[in-house]
Amino acid sequence: MPVGTLANVKTLTPAQLAATGAQMVLANTYHLHLQPGEGIVAQAGGLHRFMGWNQPMLTDSGGFQVFSLSELRKITEDGVTFRSPRDGQIINMPPERSIEIQNALGADVIMAFDECPPYPAERSQIQESTARTYRWLQRCIIAHKYPEKQALFGIVQGGVYLDLRAEAARQLADLDLPGYAIGGVSVGEPPELIDQIVQATAPLLPADKPRYLMGVGTHREIVRAIAAGVDLFDCVIPTRFARHGTALVAGERWNLKNAQFREDFTPLDSSCPCYTCQTFTRAYLCHLIRCQELLAYTLLSIHNVTELVRFTQRIRAAIIGDRFTEEFATWLNPPESALIS
Repeated sequence: MPVGTLANVKTLTPAQLAATGAQMVLANTYHLHLQPGEGIVAQAGGLHRFMGWNQPMLTDSGGFQVFSLSELRKITEDGVTFRSPRDGQIINMPPERSIEIQNALGADVIMAFDECPPYPAERSQIQESTARTYRWLQRCIIAHKYPEKQALFGIVQGGVYLDLRAEAARQLADLDLPGYAIGGVSVGEPPELIDQIVQATAPLLPADKPRYLMGVGTHREIVRAIAAGVDLFDCVIPTRFARHGTALVAGERWNLKNAQFREDFTPLDSSCPCYTCQTFTRAYLCHLIRCQELLAYTLLSIHNVTELVRFTQRIRAAIIGDRFTEEFATWLNPPESALIS
């Protein structure tokens, strides 16, 4: 799922996004609550109409963003109180309020409000926050007004403590939710710890329900997580890399500012069907990046999103054709740091 935090995937129109093959987009409850406000989105007919995207959408609960405001927020059993970084306004966000906002936004999948503790953190802190996340989930279920229209996913927390993750996964599975997510990763842990969390947690979640790994999206992470049972991913990598002049090509990262591309008049990736690769050369993209032309960010975003979508399409086809392990053997190796340990 490309990340469309503020009801747009940065630098891309909905038509350009659809052309990449993307089928589902993520937007963020916290950011849309601050600007323009869920009331305006609701008046527009919901997120789909507001941003001109007629395919599925998911909204993050805003928990990760709220908890990243470590100097501006206070956590209690009731919820979170934080100072808006936009205008300094004090905002109360209990779980019920997050669900109310997401109900108004109208996404197809909405996320339970969870506590996302930092890394590293003491076990006692993680244990307390994981238990609170479960209690908040129960309140989210009660507050959810449109279960027939919006699928509410619960989020497994537990930090790097696999026994806490396992207990949380079992508790959530017992609630028979429409789907489940693994959260609280990509918050500073080394890759091998993220990998261990996913490998241990995903198989504990119901195999007949969607399993979503939040905020993760490199090629290796995707392959290994899918092997563990994960179905959905979101990550800012494709568009963020694009804005820094980095292209994803066959699993590699190319810095197009490099001099080697200045006189390279071949396509970025001759095997890629995207508009960028079918129309422009590496030399032209290098020129745009060096000049900081806005078109560069659009063209690289088109390619990078297409690259990851095509990658997951290949994985799907390999699974259906029963050749996944063979075709993706290189990517199935654990992260190098894990191999060293």
